[in-house]
Amino acid sequence: MRKKDNPNWFSIGMDAWALAAESNMVIAMRIGALAFGGPSAVKEAERMVAEKVAANLSLGADLLTGKLGTSPEQIVSGSIAHYSRRVTANRRRLGW
Repeated sequence: MRKKDNPNWFSIGMDAWALAAESNMVIAMRIGALAFGGPSAVKEAERMVAEKVAANLSLGADLLTGKLGTSPEQIVSGSIAHYSRRVTANRRRLGW
Protein backbone atom coordinates (compact mmCIF):
# COMPACT_ATOMS: atom_id res chain seq x y z
CA MET A 1 0.00 0.00 0.00
CA ARG A 2 1.38 3.33 -1.02
CA LYS A 3 0.03 6.68 -2.07
CA LYS A 4 -0.66 6.64 -5.80
CA ASP A 5 -0.90 9.65 -8.09
CA ASN A 6 -4.19 8.57 -9.68
CA PRO A 7 -5.83 5.95 -7.45
CA ASN A 8 -9.19 4.45 -8.31
CA TRP A 9 -11.88 3.53 -5.83
CA PHE A 10 -11.38 -0.20 -6.32
CA SER A 11 -7.68 -0.02 -5.40
CA ILE A 12 -8.54 2.27 -2.49
CA GLY A 13 -11.06 -0.29 -1.26
CA MET A 14 -8.53 -3.10 -1.53
CA ASP A 15 -5.92 -1.03 0.33
CA ALA A 16 -8.48 -0.21 3.04
CA TRP A 17 -9.33 -3.91 3.38
CA ALA A 18 -5.63 -4.83 3.69
CA LEU A 19 -5.11 -2.08 6.30
CA ALA A 20 -8.08 -3.37 8.30
CA ALA A 21 -6.77 -6.93 8.23
CA GLU A 22 -3.27 -5.90 9.28
CA SER A 23 -4.65 -3.60 11.97
CA ASN A 24 -6.59 -6.51 13.45
CA MET A 25 -3.38 -8.53 13.65
CA VAL A 26 -1.66 -5.68 15.49
CA ILE A 27 -4.61 -5.28 17.86
CA ALA A 28 -4.52 -9.00 18.68
CA MET A 29 -0.77 -8.90 19.31
CA ARG A 30 -1.12 -5.83 21.52
CA ILE A 31 -3.96 -7.38 23.52
CA GLY A 32 -1.73 -10.39 24.11
CA ALA A 33 1.12 -8.17 25.26
CA LEU A 34 -1.17 -6.16 27.54
CA ALA A 35 -2.75 -9.29 29.03
CA PHE A 36 0.56 -10.30 30.62
CA GLY A 37 0.62 -7.05 32.58
CA GLY A 38 3.66 -5.64 34.27
CA PRO A 39 6.02 -2.85 33.24
CA SER A 40 6.18 -3.97 29.61
CA ALA A 41 2.38 -3.76 29.32
CA VAL A 42 2.41 -0.24 30.75
CA LYS A 43 5.14 0.74 28.30
CA GLU A 44 3.18 -0.75 25.38
CA ALA A 45 -0.03 1.05 26.42
CA GLU A 46 1.81 4.36 26.69
CA ARG A 47 3.50 3.79 23.35
CA MET A 48 0.18 2.88 21.72
CA VAL A 49 -1.49 6.12 22.83
CA ALA A 50 1.51 8.28 21.92
CA GLU A 51 1.73 6.69 18.45
CA LYS A 52 -1.95 7.28 17.78
CA VAL A 53 -1.75 10.94 18.78
CA ALA A 54 1.39 11.47 16.67
CA ALA A 55 -0.10 9.68 13.64
CA ASN A 56 -3.29 11.74 13.79
CA LEU A 57 -1.43 15.04 14.16
CA SER A 58 0.88 14.13 11.30
CA LEU A 59 -2.02 13.18 9.04
CA GLY A 60 -3.77 16.46 9.86
CA ALA A 61 -0.66 18.43 8.98
CA ASP A 62 -0.29 16.52 5.70
CA LEU A 63 -3.93 17.21 4.88
CA LEU A 64 -3.63 20.92 5.64
CA THR A 65 -0.43 21.34 3.61
CA GLY A 66 -1.76 19.48 0.59
CA LYS A 67 0.74 16.61 0.80
CA LEU A 68 -2.07 14.09 0.41
CA GLY A 69 -3.19 15.52 -2.92
CA THR A 70 -6.19 17.46 -4.13
CA SER A 71 -8.76 14.91 -5.30
CA PRO A 72 -10.87 12.86 -2.89
CA GLU A 73 -9.25 9.70 -4.25
CA GLN A 74 -5.72 11.00 -3.59
CA ILE A 75 -6.62 12.18 -0.09
CA VAL A 76 -8.23 8.86 0.90
CA SER A 77 -5.42 6.83 -0.69
CA GLY A 78 -2.78 8.98 1.01
CA SER A 79 -4.53 8.64 4.36
CA ILE A 80 -4.64 4.86 4.06
CA ALA A 81 -0.95 4.80 3.08
CA HIS A 82 -0.13 7.06 6.05
CA TYR A 83 -1.70 4.69 8.57
CA SER A 84 -0.53 1.58 6.76
CA ARG A 85 3.14 2.49 7.23
CA ARG A 86 2.62 2.79 10.96
CA VAL A 87 0.57 -0.39 11.28
CA THR A 88 3.18 -2.35 9.32
CA ALA A 89 5.96 -1.00 11.55
CA ASN A 90 4.04 -2.06 14.66
CA ARG A 91 3.33 -5.53 13.26
CA ARG A 92 7.00 -6.04 12.58
CA ARG A 93 8.03 -4.67 15.97
CA LEU A 94 5.56 -6.90 17.76
CA GLY A 95 7.01 -9.92 16.02
CA TRP A 96 4.90 -10.99 13.11
